Amino acid sequence: MTVVTRFAPSPTGYLHVGGARTALYSWLYAKSKGGEFVLRIEDTDLERSTDEAKQAILDGMDWLGLHHDKGPYYQTERFDRYNQIIDELLDKELAYKCFMSIAELDAIREEQEQKGEKPRYPGTWRNRTDHPEGQPFVIRFKNPLEGEVVINDHIRGEIRISNTELDDLIIKRTDGAPTYNFCVVVDDWDMGITHVVRGEDHINNTPRQINILNALGAPVPEYAHVSMILGDDGKKLSKRHGAVSVMQYRDDGYLPKAVLNYLVRLGWSYGDQEIFSIEEMIEHFSLDSISKSASAFNTEKLNWLNEHYIKTLPPSEVAPYAKWHFDQQGIDCSSGPSLESVIEIQAERVTTLKELAAISTYFYTSFEDFDEKAAKKHLRVVAREPLQAVKDALIAVQDWSPENIKAAIDATAEKLDVGMGKIGMPLRVAATGSGNSPALDVTLNLMNKEEVVQRIDKALIYITNRENS
Repeated sequence: MTVVTRFAPSPTGYLHVGGARTALYSWLYAKSKGGEFVLRIEDTDLERSTDEAKQAILDGMDWLGLHHDKGPYYQTERFDRYNQIIDELLDKELAYKCFMSIAELDAIREEQEQKGEKPRYPGTWRNRTDHPEGQPFVIRFKNPLEGEVVINDHIRGEIRISNTELDDLIIKRTDGAPTYNFCVVVDDWDMGITHVVRGEDHINNTPRQINILNALGAPVPEYAHVSMILGDDGKKLSKRHGAVSVMQYRDDGYLPKAVLNYLVRLGWSYGDQEIFSIEEMIEHFSLDSISKSASAFNTEKLNWLNEHYIKTLPPSEVAPYAKWHFDQQGIDCSSGPSLESVIEIQAERVTTLKELAAISTYFYTSFEDFDEKAAKKHLRVVAREPLQAVKDALIAVQDWSPENIKAAIDATAEKLDVGMGKIGMPLRVAATGSGNSPALDVTLNLMNKEEVVQRIDKALIYITNRENS
């Protein structure tokens, strides 16, 4: 048997963190078994589904690298198939037309609630044939009246639901649209889904769907219902806890590998290991190792992972993601040092790629003003002579290399008989505009020598203006 899993989001909003984790688990299980991963967009809710949301799901999956083997399929393109199966169920008397109005059903449910009973449709039209002409109707599935549904859930163990707890599910609305629970069943059957990984909020749907599958003579997939993700305060994850959209994590400067590594550990573990490559996730992943306890989101841990990946991934792998942030901040990286070389010297200094872009602008564009605090402290009158001397020494450097730049700075300090701070800090502020940067030899090496000299001249003018003000 080829394992086939699916991720089947509804396009009513962005791809959220919980959905992304479900997609990851489903994708990993398929890959761990050499199987296939299907992407299906469940867009039967015509009022709430939007093209923007569909694209947001596709973008999120693509950014995470969770590429599908089949799809994306759209339920709105399969209505003919659903209606065909509904007609077959009617012909076999496994489904029936129900003419009960909403007002009648509401009254019955209200009476049931007053009696302390579970509100449910009482099966009024289940065996009736006196169908009124021209009246609106829904089509309901004839749920078995006896027995029970047994679900051997990979995460929760055995779940038993008596069929007496389930009423006859609507599978087609009065407007002719097939319902979510029915479309899912037909899709899973047609697409050969062998394992369904989804949120625990679907547990109530599962016995209903299994009964329809059995009525169709279709194979029943194995199920794994994943617990929800909570915020660090123990409440359901929401915007108040920070980003909940996958693409917001991109916008905030996280690497997809960091996000995946974080998500996989939100409910799954392999020993005490914290850092997982994609290959290691695939190798070790098991549905039976997923915890049934809810997981708490911890932004600090995600930040730690992101720092790790920025520092340890090859700069060439980080660069395309970093470039997106430079572009967002209006910084043209086409002229200047390679992004890889900038990442190499800045990686230890940042938590996110957004920060990396923000602190690296001086490599690609001239700044208008020096950082006020740094200039006030380091671009003083006493810095004029050291800056002029180090400028002359740098102009004299023939081979613009870190070694030669460092030698020029050291020689200036020795010549003036001053500490390195008296030269290094004014030079750093002059060249970068601020008091923070990697070591000057590697920083200046990534900059054009003429640009460095021009910036030192700008700093000398600043000192003169300050002296005369």
